[in-house]
Amino acid sequence: MISVCLVDDQTLVRQGIRSLLELSDSIRVVAEASDGAQAIEMIPRVRPNVVLLDMRMPNLSGLDVLKQLTARGELPPTIILTTFDDEQLVLAGLKAGAKGYLLKDVSLDQLVDAVKTVAAGGSLVKPAVTQRLLAGLEHMHNQFASLDQPDPLTDRETEILRLMAGGYSNKEIANSLGVAEGTVKNHVSNILSKLGVRDRTRAVLKAFEIGIV
Repeated sequence: MISVCLVDDQTLVRQGIRSLLELSDSIRVVAEASDGAQAIEMIPRVRPNVVLLDMRMPNLSGLDVLKQLTARGELPPTIILTTFDDEQLVLAGLKAGAKGYLLKDVSLDQLVDAVKTVAAGGSLVKPAVTQRLLAGLEHMHNQFASLDQPDPLTDRETEILRLMAGGYSNKEIANSLGVAEGTVKNHVSNILSKLGVRDRTRAVLKAFEIGIV
């Protein structure tokens, strides 16, 4: 059972998302917070598998929540919730540690798949949204810690990075390639090192930016 914490200042939004998630047998909402301050206190205590986080809230924004929990090493896999296309805010959230984003009018299948994906170690930085995000990436380029000219990837590392860009977890990648999960983890570590980034989401963004994917 995947445990989820909902963080949104709009009660109707939280109720709507909770109602959708309750239709899934494999996901359970264990906590709700109505502002950033509550989220900062609640998430480390409840320790959910996944957080669904609104970015614009009173008493600390979603971005503040991401930054503070990341700094403390207490940020679970987190999906940004947004009602509009705000590339800069989404990019800032990804930079602060979020695993991807969803619009609040998401369908049940999309929501459940997203929660399962990040709970399994994947990300939601998909090609369909990345090209639009990258339109604003150049304005934040210097704020991302990465190498401008990363070391060349091997063919296998490039293959794994493309699967990472599809949102696949290490286990799913291992099953796809017919190798051990530990082997994939080693490749992922090498990819992060060569790209000069510290997590999978930044690796995927960097790969799109320099044209590897």
